[in-house]
Amino acid sequence: MTFAATVLTLYPEMFPGPLGTSLAGRALGEGIWSLDAVNIRDFATDKHSTVDGTPAGGGAGMVLRADILAAAIDSAPAGRPILAMTPRGIPLTQTKVRDLAAGEGVTILCGRFEGFDERIFEGRAVEQVSIGDYILSGGEMGALVLLDACIRLLPGVMGAASSGVDESFEGGLLEYPQYTRPYEWEGRTIPEVLRSGDHARISAWRKSIAETDTRLRRPDLWERHEGARVQSPSGARRRMKDE
Repeated sequence: MTFAATVLTLYPEMFPGPLGTSLAGRALGEGIWSLDAVNIRDFATDKHSTVDGTPAGGGAGMVLRADILAAAIDSAPAGRPILAMTPRGIPLTQTKVRDLAAGEGVTILCGRFEGFDERIFEGRAVEQVSIGDYILSGGEMGALVLLDACIRLLPGVMGAASSGVDESFEGGLLEYPQYTRPYEWEGRTIPEVLRSGDHARISAWRKSIAETDTRLRRPDLWERHEGARVQSPSGARRRMKDE
């Protein structure tokens, strides 16, 4: 089954962009996934191809019109999740990426200017998604990020099926640090445990480092990870030792 992506954008020339190279580009050429970049301006109804208007109530910038966006959305194949890239959206997570990659594809709506007329989210089943707490010029870069995250998980894209398992966020933790040759570099050596050949010790070391790094660097992830660990089979939270 081919993973099909439709991107609704004012700048279709931005696609496939970096997704046309490396693993994603090869997978695109092999038909593992497909891409259709659709110009939102094609759905304008006036001779000037107008897609936006001034903000109701006043303010700077322009807002993408709900009627034009709806026409673009309605042109996309049915049955796929429709996501709008916006800083007002729910943060994108690896769990969400895995869910999307397991499906038939996705339709992505890319914003520009001051964003979308809010009524589009009332009139169409569009999920708002954010890739981070910062502002970009438009949703296209977010769409590229989301698609890259999904494509690499598709069967046949990564060389080893296990490559995507022991990574940051997959188990609720940041990934453990990695090392390779040379053994010594600028006086720094590879940790002895990784050269021991003792797989149980290596696994325990990696788990310990992943937990420590997550606790120090991403306390938000650590809190969620600890919360998940103290859930009973019934879903009720058990009391932790320090509570």
